[in-house]
Amino acid sequence: MGTNYRGETAAVLALDAYIKLIRAAESVLTRVHRSIACDLTVSQFGVLESLHHLGPMYQQMIGVKLLKSGGNITMVIDNLEKRGLVERHRDKKDRRYINVHLTQQGATLIEELFPRHVKNIVAELSVLPPEDQEALGRICRQLGRGGQ
Repeated sequence: MGTNYRGETAAVLALDAYIKLIRAAESVLTRVHRSIACDLTVSQFGVLESLHHLGPMYQQMIGVKLLKSGGNITMVIDNLEKRGLVERHRDKKDRRYINVHLTQQGATLIEELFPRHVKNIVAELSVLPPEDQEALGRICRQLGRGGQ
């Protein structure tokens, strides 16, 4: 499904590509996340995955990495902390900073879920040959950087 907008050719082309990009991303995201069958939001999974691969991080940095606002990331981490999946520790040198760590329960959960997550992503992207996956990655990086 493309745009129904009728205007300048460049505008129609951009709107059509944008709609297809968003619909494809949402479809893939929904299928991949549903297939890991866990009681986590996409953002909660993203926090656990980031901490699993990168280690403890300041709460603000997690928000930057996941493109989430400060208020949103606080709520996401609050909910993970209530479930016993993460812990917060104030930085001893600068108490403004809050370091977030996986708990043993959080580490166990993400170690169980992540291999399935990877398998599902591989399956979703297997509709594209490897060279198209590489091209998609380059195009997305370029688009994400605003053409820089």
